[in-house]
Amino acid sequence: MSTIHPARITKVSPDSIAAEIGFEAGDAIVAINGTRPRDLIDYQFLCADEVLELEVLDAAGKTHSLEIEKDYDEDLGLEFETALFDGLIQCNNRCPFCFIDQQPPGKRTSLYLKDDDYRLSFLYGSYLTLTNLPEREWQRIEQMRLSPLYVSVHATEPEIRIRLLKNQRAGQILQQIKWFQERRLQIHAQVVVCPGINDGEHLEQTLRDLASFYTGEVPAVASVAVVPVGLTRFRPSEDELIPVTKEKAKKVISQVRSLTRQFRQQFGSSVAWLADEWFLIAGEELPSESEYEEYPQIDNGVGSIQLFIRQFAAAAAELLPPKVYPQRKLTWVVGNAVETAFQPILKRLNSVEGLEVNMQALCSDYWGQSITVTGLLTGHDLLLNLQGQDLGEAILLPNVMLKHDELIFLDDISIEDLAHKLNTKILPVAGVEDLINTCIAHSLSN
Repeated sequence: MSTIHPARITKVSPDSIAAEIGFEAGDAIVAINGTRPRDLIDYQFLCADEVLELEVLDAAGKTHSLEIEKDYDEDLGLEFETALFDGLIQCNNRCPFCFIDQQPPGKRTSLYLKDDDYRLSFLYGSYLTLTNLPEREWQRIEQMRLSPLYVSVHATEPEIRIRLLKNQRAGQILQQIKWFQERRLQIHAQVVVCPGINDGEHLEQTLRDLASFYTGEVPAVASVAVVPVGLTRFRPSEDELIPVTKEKAKKVISQVRSLTRQFRQQFGSSVAWLADEWFLIAGEELPSESEYEEYPQIDNGVGSIQLFIRQFAAAAAELLPPKVYPQRKLTWVVGNAVETAFQPILKRLNSVEGLEVNMQALCSDYWGQSITVTGLLTGHDLLLNLQGQDLGEAILLPNVMLKHDELIFLDDISIEDLAHKLNTKILPVAGVEDLINTCIAHSLSN
């Protein structure tokens, strides 16, 4: 068992119980009602009580005991340095398409940590493989009802999944999903399609197997995302992977659509969805909004473009003025994958008198990809494409390019450094309202 460290506080919400008591950033929680929390899940569970006895370590290293009385489930108002106080459960697979292994060496350590931790899956929707869980962790998932979890399935046939994950334990996936089903717990699944390995009849088998769990009031498999393998120029040469071509993308689209038509008749839901990238690679129209049901796989790039367009239209109707003063010119940087889809947004922004927004739709020279989603653009790519250009007053930068909301790109270049080299302001934007408000703000200060 790894060591449990005190939970170090990074932020105290104003007007919260914690602020009232006098908690400060740098303090740490050692124990709650005599139990040392392993992670944010324990912390939330232990803090639900009405009476809390806290053991606290202040920034000077002194220990204090506090008693707090509060309403049941009332939040203390604390944020922590990390969600895991006992360290990350690391991955023990060797998937050839793992993005961590497709990076250049020599960057910051956090970029090479292979997370395969069910707690991050429960808290943040990151994907795990279920190959590295000892019995006590399965018991904890059951006892604390940690559901839904997000699982990288890739293939349900044992020999194919073992080949992909390079791990003998990978063959147990169907028994593991049955385990969830028996306990009325759920997973969202993803299948990364690697041409020549888990495509064709294997993909059909996987989707049929997963859809067979879409039954009862609480389907064990709540949704499936089908994603094309992403390859970079740093990947190992012996990895046996083939990039997805335009023809391959068209084939997968028609194969998956024919299966989801059957699933809709059988289960009343598509169950499985194709990531937007398939349609961009194939040069085909994106599915209509209604096809995405409740957007269960939005964070996996399934329907995110259509949702962004719809949210923009709604926000623009409410927030965009007919004109702005003083006049301004801005550069909006996106991945070339969304260039065509985002034209209506660009047109609508430029219909505001006094506002000029130029789109720079880039591919990633850094990763060596011809079609690039916005989240993979790096500081290197922006520098390469934008240096010496008239960028106007500032660059509008979707914050999906930044690592965990820090002001750093995936290639370790900081926003500050890039702004200095391009001699322009860089304004990170999160979502549509932020995009619109930044465009129409009275002064575009840093």
